[in-house]
Amino acid sequence: MKKVLITGGAGFIGYHLAKRLIKEKIEVVIADNLSRGVMDQSLVVLNESKYCSFLNLDLTLKVPKLEKFDIIFHFAAIIGVQHVLKNPFEVLKYNFQLLDNLISYAKKIKDLKRFVFSSTSEVYAGTLKHFDLPVPTPESVPLALTDLIEPRTSYMLSKVYGEAICMHSGLPISIVRPHNIYGPRMGLSHVIPELLQRSWKIKEGESMDVYSVDHSRSFCYIDDAVEMLVRIISSESCKGKVLNLGQQSPEVTMMEVAETVLRVHGEKIRINPLLPTQGSPNRRAPDMSLTKKLTGFEAKTELEKGIKCTSDWYIKNIFCDEGVSAL
Repeated sequence: MKKVLITGGAGFIGYHLAKRLIKEKIEVVIADNLSRGVMDQSLVVLNESKYCSFLNLDLTLKVPKLEKFDIIFHFAAIIGVQHVLKNPFEVLKYNFQLLDNLISYAKKIKDLKRFVFSSTSEVYAGTLKHFDLPVPTPESVPLALTDLIEPRTSYMLSKVYGEAICMHSGLPISIVRPHNIYGPRMGLSHVIPELLQRSWKIKEGESMDVYSVDHSRSFCYIDDAVEMLVRIISSESCKGKVLNLGQQSPEVTMMEVAETVLRVHGEKIRINPLLPTQGSPNRRAPDMSLTKKLTGFEAKTELEKGIKCTSDWYIKNIFCDEGVSAL
């Protein structure tokens, strides 16, 4: 592996993956149009490395002629609940165009070693709604669709269709389905940074609102997710496979996550439990047996340690410094 392209590399997982590969002196090209990711100080520093270059590209248009790559990671996509709810047509249209253009480009690369497509745990939403979805959830679960008229279906459907395109593309593909990956520089529209910000701003005598307190998730710290990605592209046995990306256990409730955040911040604040978020599943956790078998690795970072590292970054870069954050 000498040269890697990461689309959507200004985003959360793409940035941390690029950072890891650069440390190993692998040349990385980040392609991003910064519609959601940001050119913050972290990305500026990364781009100063002789092993990193940044291209501001709209990949929904034709992919320009680039140099040969050994590996392509495709993280670029239109995501975010608010955008999905407001513009489902754009989600379907542009996520397809992004992938179609990139696959057309990848097919021109001789001896491409791997094309990694980032899908989503949302592909299991239809099975959860209509059938008895096992939790932890294995990759082999048959996929069903939610109602096509529902705006939220657009994102999940774009990823299901994307998986199918990749499988029939003739490329050496690996498909990953991320589950609740968290860590520094993930924006503010995710549950852990939302709770961190809420806890940071809370005043004495106030309570902290927490939705869906009885819903449970298993969370995976970003460093563990990146390690899995590196092992996936290094393993021939992962070629042609669909793999969950995450941590199988422990499952923790949103109440426990909030309590951990308060404990990390040294706050003794009353939690005000609120109703479940509409559309939020009661449980979500990936079965990581196949990923562990093929990569020889499983996530091990304890939640409190991961939240502490995440909190330290947000306090330094966002809460105190008022730095720019991804949407």
